[in-house]
Amino acid sequence: MWLKHDLTLPSMASRQLLLRCSTSCIHAVVDPGIPCRDDVFRKNLHLKRRSDLASINLKMPYHSSFKIRIAVRHIKAGAVIAYPTEAVYGLGCDPLNEAAVMTLLDIKQRPIEKGLILIASSLTQLRPYLVLDQTIIDRITPSWPGPVTWVIPAQPWVPKWLTGEHQSLAVRVTDHPIARDLCAQFGSPLVSTSANPTTRPAIKESRKLLKTFADADIFIVHGKVGELEQETAIYNAVSGKQLR
Repeated sequence: MWLKHDLTLPSMASRQLLLRCSTSCIHAVVDPGIPCRDDVFRKNLHLKRRSDLASINLKMPYHSSFKIRIAVRHIKAGAVIAYPTEAVYGLGCDPLNEAAVMTLLDIKQRPIEKGLILIASSLTQLRPYLVLDQTIIDRITPSWPGPVTWVIPAQPWVPKWLTGEHQSLAVRVTDHPIARDLCAQFGSPLVSTSANPTTRPAIKESRKLLKTFADADIFIVHGKVGELEQETAIYNAVSGKQLR
């Protein structure tokens, strides 16, 4: 096919370069986790792939099962994703993947001591992480699914990269359709923290998200955030006291 357009055969060095770039391109399309051999080519391809992905997602319907499946594949591979929640965009990952959580904390510049929120599609997904009694269940279930986060005593096995310096865990059964479907298809809760560097305002628009995290390796699930003006309220499930 190449000879049809140019009868001049390339030199051996040119053919080797072409083969190397073609192979790198194929690897990057099939498996984003495999690095390209040429640093310049890899950087350009990464930027183009990010731009193409953003363009595709912006044109896709608000609620697409395809983009949910792709996002879940990234989560299972240990990636950090950004996705819309009830009020703002959130950063998320597999809560039991320590490397992924550490990457997320680094991107957000959040101290590990503060702990993180988990979101889920049902209380069933959260039960293994929590110490629940009937009083707590009766208190939290009327607010779920919905934009209310509860701080609940954590099981002893829950890692410190989730609880931080606390003995409890902040959790929510979300009613945002994209966040809910991500958890449902992943089959487990997800980490959820606002998608903004610490001390900077939360983000509600995907275009601003792209600009803010232009240099970060984040898979973005584009969609509309919920109608809440502020981030979800947080309550202590034992005392019922509002914390945020």
